[in-house]
Amino acid sequence: MFLQDGDLDTRALAERIGPMLAGIGLECLGIEWATHGHGGTLRVYIEVAGREVDVDDCATASRELSTWLDAEDPIAGQYTLEISSPGIDRPLFTAAHFARLLGAEVRVTLKLPQQGRRRLRGRVLAVDDEQITVDVDTVPFTFAADAFESARLIPDWVALGYAPQPRQGAARDNSKPASRDKRTTGKPGTPPVSQ
Repeated sequence: MFLQDGDLDTRALAERIGPMLAGIGLECLGIEWATHGHGGTLRVYIEVAGREVDVDDCATASRELSTWLDAEDPIAGQYTLEISSPGIDRPLFTAAHFARLLGAEVRVTLKLPQQGRRRLRGRVLAVDDEQITVDVDTVPFTFAADAFESARLIPDWVALGYAPQPRQGAARDNSKPASRDKRTTGKPGTPPVSQ
């Protein structure tokens, strides 16, 4: 049983279902478990080598996992199974996921505070099997590979071509300070007083 007192051992479950998904050409990136009311949501993130995940991939994974989950019943109680692509702000579950993103910006929540910090934001500097180093405010911050609770990629919107572009004609000439016409009454929307 992977569920104990409302807590799901997501890493152990991911290790169990990973080979099943690999058998149908999918990679299990990781699992999230969220409880609500009298049940929970089991969210499984999948990836396909060489292309983006599509709806058919999610449907195939859902059928495969639903069959196994119904037969094995590893999670007691009611829950909803969701299959998802990692998306543009992909979650990171392992040190290997960080290693794929050297130089990228990430947001990390540690299980316990280290050096007075629990939440980090910075660029991935170095990764090995045991620790991850992130550049936080130009200072290297190293934590154990199993010490993070959650982590996500922060998309580089400029590199992706999605950064907001300035509107045409929106730029102002700021070379001279704006002067106020002394002939106005000072009330907004009131025309200048004629002489």
